[in-house]
Order: sequence, then structure tokens, then C-alpha cells
Amino acid sequence: MKAPSFAYEKVANLEEALQRLHEHGDAARVLAGGQSLLPALNLRLTHPQWLIDIAGLDALRGERLRHEVLELGALTTHRELASSALVRKHLPLLAMAVPYVAHAAIRNRGTIGGSLALADPAAEYPAVALACEASMLLRSVRGERKVKARDYFQGLYQTALESDEILCAVEFPVARSSERFAFEELARRHGDYAMAGLAARAQFDAQHRLERLHLAFFALGDRPMLAPQATACLVDQTINPQSIRDAQQALGADLSPPDDLQAKAATKLHWAKVLLGRVLSSLASHQGA
Repeated sequence: MKAPSFAYEKVANLEEALQRLHEHGDAARVLAGGQSLLPALNLRLTHPQWLIDIAGLDALRGERLRHEVLELGALTTHRELASSALVRKHLPLLAMAVPYVAHAAIRNRGTIGGSLALADPAAEYPAVALACEASMLLRSVRGERKVKARDYFQGLYQTALESDEILCAVEFPVARSSERFAFEELARRHGDYAMAGLAARAQFDAQHRLERLHLAFFALGDRPMLAPQATACLVDQTINPQSIRDAQQALGADLSPPDDLQAKAATKLHWAKVLLGRVLSSLASHQGA
């Protein structure tokens, strides 16, 4: 199948891109890495009248460490994230997630901004952003605004991004020395879309009790989701077999995965409990480090 007809424009700078989006609104789509948009076009799942190509905008690339925040340009590729010393040092959870993103050819061209703008519920980066309390930097001709991850993901492929806005960068708080991270994903084969996944960020006190915990599940609903009931079973506790069982039991109040072609809801909830056990065991093995 071929893509529907559309007009194409490669812009020279961000201001020009924003102006074109302002002019065309919902009739335009932004093209960056193209790893999700181009297949969707060829399958005729989307029918834009205009494609605004921003792939050449160097202003949207790179890493900027500012005080306690690492800002990643939206056009930073998965491969660049995987090789970044700053990401490994300051964003270990993101570094853990990158190898699970698709396959090598896609990681060479796909971008972090593209993943966050698409907001596929089975994607890794939205869950990492939620667990790390990241913020999205959105720009339009009206100005710039910053949206926290918990408010940015709003439903199935739905975000706070307006039709005339571009996701320019994402800000991650740098990891504290007292924080520990874990990432687990279940897929049919490595690089395929996740059937269930969990990104976790934890902070321990001097007695190895959990002070803070963010459990961000993905591929189990219409967006990445935190697990407040399971978290409540663990905060102010050490991680041990009993607290893990309590958290797994409470997970049923946090997640309501739908039946689909992958599995029944009960099976998905079982997967989530298994991943939670693995993640908590991994955090426990490092809680005294």
C-alpha cells in the first residue's frame, strides 16, 4: 500500500517549522526520524495534507546538563542515547531502557522526541519519563511551556501536545546517589513491542528502607501508569519476600489491563506481578550499595 498524497516541506529552522504548524494546524504532521510516521502513512492510518520535515534542525539535538537537570533534545536518536556518557551517569533508568527499543536499524534513526510525541502505550520512554518525573518542553508561535510527564500522557496515543506545538526537548532530573533503578520488559522476542513492562525508581534511607518509589508500568493500558497501591505497601519498608507479596497483591487495585490479541486481562496482570517481583528483587540486591 502507498501513502496518500501530501505536500512536503523541509524547514530551515525551528521558527519556520512553528510557523508552518501554526498555518496548517491539524492538517500537518511533523517528520523527524520517521520510524512510526512513515509506516503509518503507508498503511493509511494517518492522512496529513502536509509533512513538515524537522530532521535537519540541529537546535533540537544534543544533551545539556544544567544544575540538577539533564535536557535531551527531541531529535537525539536512540543510538546516541545508548552511547551517551551523560545518560549513563545521570539517567541510569533511561540507559537501561534504550537496549529494549526496537532493533538496531530503528535505533539508528528513531528519536526520543518521536517516541514521546507518539506516546505508544507499549513504548519504553514514556514509562521512564513518568518514573523519573521528567518534563516535556513544548513550543509554538504562542511561546514555550513545560508539561510534567504525569500530565503529558493523556490516553491512547494522546498527549498534551497541541497541533501547533513541537516537542523540542525533555528534561530529566539527574539521579541522586541514594537512588536505585530497575527495568524489566516482557516481549515475544527482544526488540518487539512489549507485552508488559516496568520502569522503577527508588530511594532508600540509611536503614535500607524505601523512602520514595515510582513504579511506572507500560503496555498494560492506554498509557504508562503508576502503581500507588503497590507503592504504599513498600514505602517505609525494607524490600523482603513479604513486602513483595503484599505489593503484588495490591497491584490488582492499580492496573486494569484490557483483553486483546496478546492475552487475557488476568494473564497480563499476572505478567505485571511477575515483573514487579523481579524489579523489587533487583532493587533489594542494591539497596545497601
